Amino acid sequence: MDDLVAQLKALAEPTRLRIASLLARGELTVSELVQVLGQSQPRVSRHLKLLTDAHLVERLPEGAYVFYRLVAGGPGHRLAGVIGELAPPDDPVLKRDLDRLETVKTARAAAAEAYFQRAAEDWDRIRALHLSEDEVEAAMRDAAGSGPFELMIDVGVGTGRILEVFADRVGEGIGVDVNHAMLNVARLNLERAGLTGASVRKADVSALPFDDQTADLVTVHQVLHYLDDPAIAIAECARVLKPGGVLLIADFAPHQLEFLKTEHAHRRLGFSDQEITDWVESAGLELRRRASLHPEKPENHLTVKIWAARRAPAHAPAKPTRSREESA
Repeated sequence: MDDLVAQLKALAEPTRLRIASLLARGELTVSELVQVLGQSQPRVSRHLKLLTDAHLVERLPEGAYVFYRLVAGGPGHRLAGVIGELAPPDDPVLKRDLDRLETVKTARAAAAEAYFQRAAEDWDRIRALHLSEDEVEAAMRDAAGSGPFELMIDVGVGTGRILEVFADRVGEGIGVDVNHAMLNVARLNLERAGLTGASVRKADVSALPFDDQTADLVTVHQVLHYLDDPAIAIAECARVLKPGGVLLIADFAPHQLEFLKTEHAHRRLGFSDQEITDWVESAGLELRRRASLHPEKPENHLTVKIWAARRAPAHAPAKPTRSREESA
């Protein structure tokens, strides 16, 4: 009862009510809220602290930026969401807020698009070396299983595409990445796709900001080859998996395309089944399935590998590792 009273008090102030209404429409930084509300940064920050203390809003640091959003679950999420819906759309102050919010989102989208266009040429060159993304995504869905998955964590979220691919099987999807500009691309794409159950945050794969055994599905799509120590990343992904949870890795088989190191910052030229198996088993998981997706023209092209591992369900007896090779 005390928590509910504190939350109602926190919302019973015009500026905080406006903030809740704005955050019901997506994540925003302090500077973006300052632009929309037309108030000073110290004043906006104070209101955000009161909403955060009342467990209505959560703070997501992202390098030099801090994003705010409505809490992801619980009574505070429901209350703030209802308040946002009840806010009268014809109120002149709220209408002005929404007009300014559209301007802020348009500017953010333009910056994200500019970054994406700069990177797209490199991505397209790499994509041309292997099978279409549609085939890779279909194979990933098949390897993961039908779910449903209560919580999915996508490591190295990139454009947010993998969150979209699994949206119909996932209750909540969270994508993490170390690149702020890339996170804004993902935010834009998820918003355009209408995926209200998906969000992104800044984090490194070697120190994921999640408790032990919280995720039902962890995906690592074309990330490991950028890392100095993929084994650490796999161990960290395994840490956050629930009993019965699935770790899904998509990356390249061993290859000799050295230009990917010199021109595209790849640290590793693909991975063997034995390497992935050793890392997965060292992390306490069982490799259950692997698939090889071969390009139509193998000369100087890349084979995509998909590995699916699982944490044993609670109280399940240990089983010998068995993998099934599938080719597509």
